[in-house]
Amino acid sequence: MDLESLKIFCCVASELSVTQAATRLGRAPSSVTTRIQQLEADIGAELFVRTNKRMALSAAGGRFLDYAQRLLVLEEEARHVVTGGSEGGTLRVGSMESTAASRLPALLAAYHGRHPATRLVLSTGPSRPLLEQVRTGLLDCAFVALPPAFDAPAALADLGLAAHAVWREELCLLLPASEAPVRHASEVRTRSLAAFPQGCTYRALAEDRLGIAASTDWRVQEMHSYHTMIACVAAGACVTLLPASVLKLSDAPASLQTLSVGQVDTLLVWRAGFALPAFRHLQAQLDAVAP
Repeated sequence: MDLESLKIFCCVASELSVTQAATRLGRAPSSVTTRIQQLEADIGAELFVRTNKRMALSAAGGRFLDYAQRLLVLEEEARHVVTGGSEGGTLRVGSMESTAASRLPALLAAYHGRHPATRLVLSTGPSRPLLEQVRTGLLDCAFVALPPAFDAPAALADLGLAAHAVWREELCLLLPASEAPVRHASEVRTRSLAAFPQGCTYRALAEDRLGIAASTDWRVQEMHSYHTMIACVAAGACVTLLPASVLKLSDAPASLQTLSVGQVDTLLVWRAGFALPAFRHLQAQLDAVAP
């Protein structure tokens, strides 16, 4: 087993096609096939299930993929630390959609201006999966929000994570114009919530404020962008919860109603002891840019 074989395996696992992986890697398909076969022989298990012209990860391949990705990340991290960051390296940053939209453009632009040799890779998602990806090393750090019931210091320490609060967001419940008389979440008559998939802290907060778990009237419509959520609220179809900073960036009609539901901190989380130079630069940039 060597790093090049791991890279080839990860590429084939991503494409689920030797031909497409070979094109992406700039190799001959026969070379890719040989390396996969050698890796399977070395591990002692089939990593792919091959039926006719189709490929799929086997159960063993699915388990091995997680380790292969972490090994490749660790190799790059070691190289970057040993050289003192002289090669720039790669920093893999996770973020909630809201933070990516309202907070990160200025931060990452300033970071790139100071450290142009570092390649920033940004991915977005709900907080819970982002925490898991940081824990397993698929992400170097992430901007997340934690539910109020989450005992942050102790729970994060149990996961081997460290955290620092960087922004405090004002959250608001966005309501259709028809909800104009409403002054409290319990008075909301629209019985549909637009939200991100499970694992989103803001969704959990909305469900708690609206008493969704204790009611059979409510339904949750899962969406993947605030633009779509705001449009659905404008159409009178649902309500949603979002940071005021995101609402300010939108072209939401002035007729929509808002209810304040409190404040939640956005945390930067990382693996305890993680000291990649590119990450230390991000922390320094946060000190310079974040209010």
